[in-house]
Amino acid sequence: MQKIRIRYAKRGRLRFTSHRDVSRAIERAVARAGIPMAYSSGFHPHPRISYAGASPTGAASESEYVELGLAESRDPVAVGEALDAVLPDGLDVVTAVDAAQTAAGSLSDLLSASHWLIDLGDTAPERAQAAVEAFLATASVTVERMTKKGLRSFDCRAAVVRLVVTPEGDLDLLLEHTVPAVRPDDVLTGLREVSGLEVAATGLLTRVAQGVLERSTGTIGDPLATR
Repeated sequence: MQKIRIRYAKRGRLRFTSHRDVSRAIERAVARAGIPMAYSSGFHPHPRISYAGASPTGAASESEYVELGLAESRDPVAVGEALDAVLPDGLDVVTAVDAAQTAAGSLSDLLSASHWLIDLGDTAPERAQAAVEAFLATASVTVERMTKKGLRSFDCRAAVVRLVVTPEGDLDLLLEHTVPAVRPDDVLTGLREVSGLEVAATGLLTRVAQGVLERSTGTIGDPLATR
């Protein structure tokens, strides 16, 4: 079975699409594109499609990942182009590569951090800078979020590798993927807890990159880089 790893973007109005709806759109697109999928065994076989590191509903992303298991060998670039042609506008294939040519390990193992840009709207840069400094000076920032298992409390500060205010007045955030996962909105909650900073709920969250965390440089490595 050939495995093809695909990076795709979630843009525009599609950022409000849930992961379940995105996965359904991809499954339909795979069928429409005539991609020769491998299927699982058992009474209810399904196409071998694996998702990793999906962004939350409401967030735009330039760095979403899916892995397709093919029954026949195909050119990854051609598969990516065929899939992109039938996906709805706003779900756009960026790159497609043969998994055998990338780093060893599962796709999930290669996604250990995310780089985000957060639009703060009308928030004054000076106010945002003061909030960031207060947040970074705090050893632990406990926030609460409702999950499938109920209300959970966790430290959102520990996952923050970098947090700065850009010249445009946005937040530049580098998050390590932890358990439980810390999301950008958790960091915004943490900023409010330590400084009183209020950000409009309609602010745009955009995941710029997702991949292997390089702590020494504070950057993210490309999980689809060929060996």
